[in-house]
Amino acid sequence: MSANELHSTARIVDRRPAISGPELVASLVPPPQFDHASFESYRPDDRYPSQAEARDMLDAFAKPATAARNGGGGFFGFGRKKAQASAATAAPAKPGIYLDGGFGVGKTHLLAATWHATAGRKYFGTFIQFTALVGALGYEGAVNVLRGAKLICIDEFELDDPGDTMLMTRMIGDLTSSGSRIVATSNTPPNALGEGRFAAADFMREIQAMSDRFTTLRIDGVDYRQRDLESDAVSLSDEAYQFAVADAAASGNRMTDDVFGDLIEHLATVHPSSYVGLLAGVDALGIRDVHEITDQSAALRFVAFIDRVYDAQIPISATGIPLTNIFGGGMIDGGYRKKYQRCQSRLNALTAATIEA
Repeated sequence: MSANELHSTARIVDRRPAISGPELVASLVPPPQFDHASFESYRPDDRYPSQAEARDMLDAFAKPATAARNGGGGFFGFGRKKAQASAATAAPAKPGIYLDGGFGVGKTHLLAATWHATAGRKYFGTFIQFTALVGALGYEGAVNVLRGAKLICIDEFELDDPGDTMLMTRMIGDLTSSGSRIVATSNTPPNALGEGRFAAADFMREIQAMSDRFTTLRIDGVDYRQRDLESDAVSLSDEAYQFAVADAAASGNRMTDDVFGDLIEHLATVHPSSYVGLLAGVDALGIRDVHEITDQSAALRFVAFIDRVYDAQIPISATGIPLTNIFGGGMIDGGYRKKYQRCQSRLNALTAATIEA
């Protein structure tokens, strides 16, 4: 008996969400899993002092500017012993902080903690959400919405093309000039943004101008999502998959059921900013017949989709090859390597998760 015969199907490919500008603005808050993120709940790894240093610096940054700020360290100079020694007591003088570090070291937790600790109007979103806001409202419309905010948090900051570079350079300059402060997270240090993706050297002046608005904090550590996990993402047999679908239905949970190839094709018809709408009301994802992807655009869309799945903490059941092995054609060694590795980390965790009863 097929999975379709076991349950009343709900398929991602049947959904065609479209998110308006006002809805995009309303969505600029931390993901539900970080509703209660705080500096106190962050657990730095003692083996990596930079984690506690970043927490303390952001804690100071979020506080009202009543104490003298320390301008030492500079954008590329932060990390010197003098700057590290003062990190727990003094916030940087620059209007932005850039959290650079590997995936799974708690950058998003710290970003959300900063958002929660800051009083006043504030926004939290992924890089894709902010570029989508410009697409929906136009540049001036988007800046007018954001202008005057006390804090703007940008998660997963990356420059994938010249358009992104010019847009974000201008936006960050306009917003910080109007008094907004910005905290951004990335897996790539600021001076390496865009490398391997476009002729970033031709835009170094713009990248440097944007970088000058930030103090950079490097966070070292190991991926917390992988501490209790081994090898590849979990792949189920057809029979085990059918039982997973049946169990979800029996528990009253809404589990989707899509063929991997169909899902990949459908993602190309939906703007990444609307991927969150694909997941509304979904408790678990079912993906059948997973296979390797060799098209870079399709792979990047799937990465963006999994980022939203991870934000919503929706577990995945899948058949076929392990989802961590889908990036073929040498993509895992190219310019988007870190994006794919972050996605692999998240897929490993999501396929190991279970639906909450």
